[in-house]
Amino acid sequence: MSETETIQEKTAANDFTEGSIFKKLITFMMPILGALILQAMYGAVDILVVGWFGTDAGISGVSTGSGIVNLITFSVAGLSMAVTVLMGRYLGEKRAERIGPLLGGSICFFGALSVLLAVVLFVFARPLAIFMQAPAEAIDVTVEYVRICGVGILFIVAYNVISSVFRGMGNARLPLIFVGIACVVNIVGDLLFVAVFDMNVAGAALATVLAQAVSVILSLFIIRKQKLPFTVKKQDIRFNREILSILKIGGPIALQEILTNLSFLALCAFINRLGLDASSGYGVANRLTSFVLLLPSSLMQSMASFIAQNVGAGKEDRARRGMVTGMMIGASIGVVIGLFSYLRGDLMAMIFTDNPAYIEKAAEYLRGFALEAVVTSILFSFMGYFNGHGQTMFVMAQGLAQTFLVRLPMSYFMSIRENANLEYIGYAAPAATVFGIMLNLAYYIWYTRKMDRTNGLK
Repeated sequence: MSETETIQEKTAANDFTEGSIFKKLITFMMPILGALILQAMYGAVDILVVGWFGTDAGISGVSTGSGIVNLITFSVAGLSMAVTVLMGRYLGEKRAERIGPLLGGSICFFGALSVLLAVVLFVFARPLAIFMQAPAEAIDVTVEYVRICGVGILFIVAYNVISSVFRGMGNARLPLIFVGIACVVNIVGDLLFVAVFDMNVAGAALATVLAQAVSVILSLFIIRKQKLPFTVKKQDIRFNREILSILKIGGPIALQEILTNLSFLALCAFINRLGLDASSGYGVANRLTSFVLLLPSSLMQSMASFIAQNVGAGKEDRARRGMVTGMMIGASIGVVIGLFSYLRGDLMAMIFTDNPAYIEKAAEYLRGFALEAVVTSILFSFMGYFNGHGQTMFVMAQGLAQTFLVRLPMSYFMSIRENANLEYIGYAAPAATVFGIMLNLAYYIWYTRKMDRTNGLK
């Protein structure tokens, strides 16, 4: 088979504008889900190894420190989603010549952003830990974790951008390989630095950075061996107008991620005030909830690519059917996951710690959180649909409304009640999501009617 035929075959396999919607979504989503599972394991291993081989305060330190780092990571991931959407659109429109400048501008923009973020995390690590109301026993280890991860933030940013590029092409297999490499290196590094060298939280952070570095270096090597349907020339690598497109689409997503994750940091701070047991128990539960939300997250990422290609090809009806299919897939599986989280959260928590108090607190939070496994799949399918249409301002607005009108006020109120219970704090997440679904449904009805009128559809 010739090189041209090979490229055409790969392009057809990654074309979302034809064929079974269910099959296309599942085929594309599974590698993304696998990558997210590995990524969640990547973060969970830090808590797991520190919980078994480090100190009790170390669990709180990793939980609080990783919350701060995740604020950066998820924000960059949101910003880089613009690359996914733009690539999907250009491919759907058969304008591959615009991809070179898009990727060249991305390299310059995200490189400069990495330097800025590294400085901020290193310099402000201690003020951030204090602001987070980390327990006194855990402040120093929290600062260690944030500073070490800050030094390696370039690799975290690079991984997210590289993965966005391939998801935009409809290729979710390579990001799975990249994160798989990182996960293996992180597990080995955690065991070596924490269990063998007794480096506690600093060892967990060092393993995280080392894993990301190895993953990025190997991914660049793998990319050079791929037959790509576009080229990036030396002159493309500069600050160009494609950066404005990235900011226009990705900026609202990133801002939403920043403010949403700030709300989670605020929630962590509310719970930190309840003492070390609650702080560490929430740290364990938070790692578990990251697994619960993997399916909805993979749906949203898949949906953005699927929708963008179909919008570019002018197939709006197929885009809408794709969104509904995603909702059905996610909600049906979410019921099983949610029930298990509600009924046996203690078994899940035992994976990370043998401390009875931490297990009890983690199970409390999971009981309140459990419904989120179902409703988030519906919400994230809506969000993927609107991101694929470039309606990121609305996605940002509804996310902020959920956060600041429901999740934060309800969490704070529950945390200051006499004999505050993590179960009731956990209810704030699904309550906010249900509110978000109502906002998205109303906007969907308005938006689709507007498009139908514009296109002269009945």
